[in-house]
Amino acid sequence: MKIIPAVDIKNGKCVRLSQGKADQETIYSDHPQGMADHWDEEGAQLIHVVDLDGAFEGSPKNSKIVKEIIYSSSVDIQVGGGIRTLSSIEEYVKAGVYRVILGTIAQKVPEFVEQACKKFPGKIIVGIDAKDGMVAVKGWVEVSDQKATDLANKMRGYGIAGFIFTDISRDGMLQGPNLESIKEFAEAAQLPVIASGGVSRLEDIQNLMKLESSGVEGVIIGKALYDKTLSYADAKKLG
Repeated sequence: MKIIPAVDIKNGKCVRLSQGKADQETIYSDHPQGMADHWDEEGAQLIHVVDLDGAFEGSPKNSKIVKEIIYSSSVDIQVGGGIRTLSSIEEYVKAGVYRVILGTIAQKVPEFVEQACKKFPGKIIVGIDAKDGMVAVKGWVEVSDQKATDLANKMRGYGIAGFIFTDISRDGMLQGPNLESIKEFAEAAQLPVIASGGVSRLEDIQNLMKLESSGVEGVIIGKALYDKTLSYADAKKLG
């Protein structure tokens, strides 16, 4: 089980949001690159970087900072947030990104994912954010009428490398992950799934590890690490 720290960037700072709400942010650092360096030093194999301004506005807004993180880190970086053009993907791929996360665009223009996979094989993962099983888009501002599992089925044939599945009702709330919805999604996806949202203690990671046979290969942790309700070292020992 990969234990993946999150670095969320808003207005050039490292923040965490509660349930994806832009007005419910906590600033943890003025230097996202320093935060990424910290997780690198802690022994992370993969860091999850999100341009939150990009997610809300529909195009990358903190790409300079993100690229600095990619350049300076010795570990793999996956990045998402407002990436909706092939040129945006190419910019990050040229910088040396491990994987690019496509979110809203996957639901709005699914054929774009197919194009991206053909041009950048092995580099594309799809982030599916769900509330009550339905896909949420545009930085979680809008909940669609499409089931998360249906979108996963459609994406699977395009050649993506896997999924990130976030239950937004749990994200940043430290209430524990929604194991039932994660299991249902992973079994439908039939590709590697990274779970996100709600992890606050070691027991949550242990519970997610029971879903490895369903296809869950990693977990993204944000608020719990920053609030120190969970130590990365302890989590890594489990993973």
